[in-house]
Amino acid sequence: MSDPEPIEQAPLIAVVGATASGKTGLSLELARRLDGEVINADSMQLYRGMDIGTAKVTPEQAQGTPHHMIDLLHVTEEASVADYQTQARGAVAEVRSRGRTPILVGGSGLYVRSALDVIEFPPTDPQLRAQIQAQLEEEGVVALREELREADPETASAIKDERRLVRALEVIRLTGRTFTSFMPQRVYEPNLKPVVQLGLRVDRPLLHERISARVHQMRQSGLLEEVRDLEAEGLRSGRTASAAIGYHQFLRVVDGLQTEEEAVQDTIVATRRFARRQETWFRADPRITWLDAPDAQLGDYAMEAIRRQTG
Repeated sequence: MSDPEPIEQAPLIAVVGATASGKTGLSLELARRLDGEVINADSMQLYRGMDIGTAKVTPEQAQGTPHHMIDLLHVTEEASVADYQTQARGAVAEVRSRGRTPILVGGSGLYVRSALDVIEFPPTDPQLRAQIQAQLEEEGVVALREELREADPETASAIKDERRLVRALEVIRLTGRTFTSFMPQRVYEPNLKPVVQLGLRVDRPLLHERISARVHQMRQSGLLEEVRDLEAEGLRSGRTASAAIGYHQFLRVVDGLQTEEEAVQDTIVATRRFARRQETWFRADPRITWLDAPDAQLGDYAMEAIRRQTG
């Protein structure tokens, strides 16, 4: 008697692109068409209470579509891409176990890669990191940059901020390997296949308009009140959450350092810069099928792309 044919699992669909490009709308349409469930890949949507400023999907928008990897962390906690990888892949397996289609959606490039690709995360050592941080404060950034330049010139040329500098030195001292050596190749995790990545491409002037409109809507929806509520929950002590675009700017309003209108304009500028970085990140991945948005037939084009790649 011959072995039974393996049951083909539902494809893992990833919807990626810049902020305000329409990822949420397309993911919900695909969920309806493919009997799917959505898995969040926006690092800031992991935080409870950060709803307005992250454009988190509302129950009215979701219309019953299950969402995963949302509201997992308190604003004082640090998001970990390694933890996200484990949990997101667990969510993919759960969705598939129900015979449904997992739809990963978000614009946090490293989080998307961590979910989809073969990727190794370097270990951490809080005590060692604290030692390096103390060295930074005592000796200054120049000395540590020189150490990194000698050990890992490729990483040294790319790192601009002190936090990543400390992390790179932590990895080198802990493992004896360069930070660069942990950079992943573009290879899907075999157990996740088939995988289809769809990227949304919006003309730059229109994307800027959409970003501006979104930020103004966030203000009208009560972003300042949301920031005040989160501040009472300890937002300032959370390094990741407090630095999030919109929240950082509106904390300055709470402190009386700028007006609400100034915070809106600063948030628009910061979001546009972030969108450019997102576009650069995702354009570098040749596996992504790009779809022009917005378009009344976007869902049809997406479904056709999925059919082409999954047979």
